[in-house]
Amino acid sequence: MNFRLKTSKETGEKLVNLQAATGLTWNILSRIAVSLSLKDPSIPELVENKTGVDIHRNAMTGENDYIYKALIRQHANRNISDEEYFPDLFNAHLERGIVLLENEYKHAGNYEKLLLNLLKMEN
Repeated sequence: MNFRLKTSKETGEKLVNLQAATGLTWNILSRIAVSLSLKDPSIPELVENKTGVDIHRNAMTGENDYIYKALIRQHANRNISDEEYFPDLFNAHLERGIVLLENEYKHAGNYEKLLLNLLKMEN
């Protein structure tokens, strides 16, 4: 069982930049990013470039780890092993989602508008 995830360099930089801009911690930003990625029905590409931020599983998903695994399993529409879930699929969703989150932030222009736009998103 793997308890560490390594992002790409680009995702690590985006997390740092979004944290500075919003004041939200990287783990909260990551959870939002994964949620945004799960809205897209396609399966995200697995991460090959792992030269960014090193994140511990408990810090990333906390006490809701089983919920994230269930959501990612449902998204994949199949049973997935724990090793496939974390770090592989979780990281893939994080990578895709952080791009979406960064775009949402750029579109909103500030933290308050970002939150309002995220709250208005349809299922």
